[in-house]
Amino acid sequence: MSDPSKATTARSGDGYFLYHSIGTYPGKQSELAASLQQFAADWCAHDDGQWARALTMRQSFIDLWRSLIQAPPGTLTTAENVTTALYSLIGALPAQHLKGRRVLVAADCFPSLHFLLSGLAARDGHEGFTLETVHPRAGEYWVRDEDMVARWGPDVGLALLTWVTSTASHRCNLQRLVAHGRQMGSLVGVDITQAAGLLPFNVNAPAVDFTLASSLKWLCGASGAAILHVAEPLLGQCAPLLRGWFSQENIFSWDLDRFSYAPDIRRFDHGTPSVLACAGSLPALQWNLRQDRSAMLAHNRLLGAAVIDGARMIGLPLISPFDPDQRGGSVMLQVPDDVEPGRLLQSMREKDIWADCRGKTLRLSPGAVTTLAGVERLLVVLESELQTARPRGSQVRTRPAKPE
Repeated sequence: MSDPSKATTARSGDGYFLYHSIGTYPGKQSELAASLQQFAADWCAHDDGQWARALTMRQSFIDLWRSLIQAPPGTLTTAENVTTALYSLIGALPAQHLKGRRVLVAADCFPSLHFLLSGLAARDGHEGFTLETVHPRAGEYWVRDEDMVARWGPDVGLALLTWVTSTASHRCNLQRLVAHGRQMGSLVGVDITQAAGLLPFNVNAPAVDFTLASSLKWLCGASGAAILHVAEPLLGQCAPLLRGWFSQENIFSWDLDRFSYAPDIRRFDHGTPSVLACAGSLPALQWNLRQDRSAMLAHNRLLGAAVIDGARMIGLPLISPFDPDQRGGSVMLQVPDDVEPGRLLQSMREKDIWADCRGKTLRLSPGAVTTLAGVERLLVVLESELQTARPRGSQVRTRPAKPE
């Protein structure tokens, strides 16, 4: 027979620390199901209004994202993921931004974006750029802003910044980096995926040339629902190689010799757009925009501080910035060499604690459904695993019964 108390805890999600991954909120399952059911009813209706209704849902998704990051009308569209969004942007740029120039990126960017850039840099196509990757200093876990600046000269045609990293939760100083990029005459883009929906972001403060994000993580949406924002005047200069009938002002223009781009962000659309992921993400975006953003962040900071304090007491090193102003919403801890990450995660699952590891990095992201009780249960499991793994006679510091 199952343990009723365990089932209640599992449903509450109070030990959910995966806001750096998928994300959840109270009522998500029922709201998501209702939105997809509405899409199914609209799509399967015996009439000719399917596309009008589906594209209305897509536009609602775009409008919610515009509101979230203060993007002007006609500057934001959908993408399958941040990688395809970046590919579309790179393939749309005038040659003077890339040809014979450097593209600057930090090594702690989302790896998929680096895979894309390194592959494009190796080609002999119109891009013709050299990829410059800035690495963390020896023994450190994130790339320092000053090291980005030191490698950022006037020959950098484009710099891709990671607002908050997925491996250390380091938050870069966008004001400083964007200001330097303007002095160098570079295009500046930013991947905001690991903080969108938790930390406030405005595409015009500081003004960036393009923005990439997904609807997962703190936004709690569905996969396949990413966005690309491109600001003027860059937008008007772009001619995407990835183009199709939806890239046109009049999508029903079939004249094969008279293709012309739409005057706004729709030029970055291409073939028939995906709508299902947008429909699946609408409830999450609506929920997020209804929240008291200051209260959400305060809750995250309270729980993050409890994790950091508890980890310090039991001897688990913090590999995220200690200063919350330099940190996203996640707290990363270093798993000791004598603790096997897979076993640690299994022990956590048995106590309804949900997190993940990247190698020896334990990633913990408390959010809307996480509670102090969940943090306490997490710390109990971590302390127990350390005690089990340590050789007999070694010491593990005793922490308070509850986080201070």
